[in-house]
Amino acid sequence: MFQIAIAAHSSIPSEEMSRKAERFISAIKRKDIVIMLGGYWGLMKVVADTALKEGIPVVMVLPIEKDVPVPEDVIRIDSGSEYRSRSIPLIRSADAVVALGGGAGTIIEVILGYAMGKPTFVLKGNGMSSDNLEKAFPEFIDERKVTKVMYFDNVEEMAKEVLSSIDHRKVEERFG
Repeated sequence: MFQIAIAAHSSIPSEEMSRKAERFISAIKRKDIVIMLGGYWGLMKVVADTALKEGIPVVMVLPIEKDVPVPEDVIRIDSGSEYRSRSIPLIRSADAVVALGGGAGTIIEVILGYAMGKPTFVLKGNGMSSDNLEKAFPEFIDERKVTKVMYFDNVEEMAKEVLSSIDHRKVEERFG
């Protein structure tokens, strides 16, 4: 299974952001995908509900501050950590990081993904703080060049690249 951590805004999303999230999840629907989230509110709820509807397993690594009921099909992990530190096991457990748009929490998860060498994908043009990442970090976050941070205007193109990175990784694992 390939675990994709989705970094997404915790506030109620616009209709456009919801549609982009739904289109992304539909575009990556495969039997070898698991979606990982840090909560069940805002855009993360849209992602979770869409994934579950598409038959994609969902794992949530939840913070201690917010007791939230989640659908019974969700694999729930109560992290015992506050919002920002729950992002560490979330990203550490993922094979790739996808940012659909958000603020500080989304940006933290993108930086963690980069620092941990995870393929990292950012959807731009959402009018959120994460749109500024490309200006600050056009390709790499620092001089170590751990992994490229890839930016996309189109959610379907981003989904294709995410799936391509999965397939590339499988080939590397099989043939070294």
